[in-house]
Amino acid sequence: MASSSSSKVSLKLLIDTKEERVLFAEASKEFIDFLFNLLRLPIGTVTRLLTKNAMVGSLGKLYESKENLGDVYLNKPEQDRNTLLKPSSPLASGYLLPTANDDDRHDTNSSGTPNLYMCGGRCNYGVTRVRNRACPYCRGSMGYAVQLVGDDKKATEDSSAKGFVKGVVTYTVMDDLEVRPMSTISTITLISKFKVKDISSLQERVVELRMEEGIKLLKASLQCKNVLTSVFLEKDNIKEQEISQDIAMESETFSFTSLFD
Repeated sequence: MASSSSSKVSLKLLIDTKEERVLFAEASKEFIDFLFNLLRLPIGTVTRLLTKNAMVGSLGKLYESKENLGDVYLNKPEQDRNTLLKPSSPLASGYLLPTANDDDRHDTNSSGTPNLYMCGGRCNYGVTRVRNRACPYCRGSMGYAVQLVGDDKKATEDSSAKGFVKGVVTYTVMDDLEVRPMSTISTITLISKFKVKDISSLQERVVELRMEEGIKLLKASLQCKNVLTSVFLEKDNIKEQEISQDIAMESETFSFTSLFD
């Protein structure tokens, strides 16, 4: 597994140091794509990323039940278990979170081209990028590796055309994750809206987001409305130690370098 130390996204925060809160953030396309992509995460993936014991509500127990249910009770043990516990996430590169299950990474061949997989029966010659996914035709394991030959035009598209938003725009992200295009007038209006009496109390801070911070943001977005403050400021960091402990081991199991093309 390649090192992930160089993979990150920067976010510029405007902080009211007197009130110890994040007023809003200045964000690039990469961070906005990450936020919007949270809406596409399968429930099983969210539960696994946040660890079942840290889940709000009863989804953690439901996840644990499926995890512990004996094979004798399942029609197709490995396929059914992986379908629910490790669902294929629809994430593309550049989203701060794993693009695939920790057991189902997208392998590449010696030329760096991703391998494709089909089942041993070559059913309808269907292929997938996720190794051992259940074949939709025979339900067998799609583990037979085949290579993509030739140039893939889509793979050479400009990275700015990928994702959900355009890269030529700078975006404002509110503490509750509301997203809007940034402009000078809107920034002045926002500062006025927060009724900041002492402008000298405002501080600009650039923070770097890696996978660990991405998972913290995912968890905080399910728990509170002051997400940026809870993740990046110590005083109002809701259950910061608990979040760090929950994801410390989990985040180490994923490759992060391929997420920023």
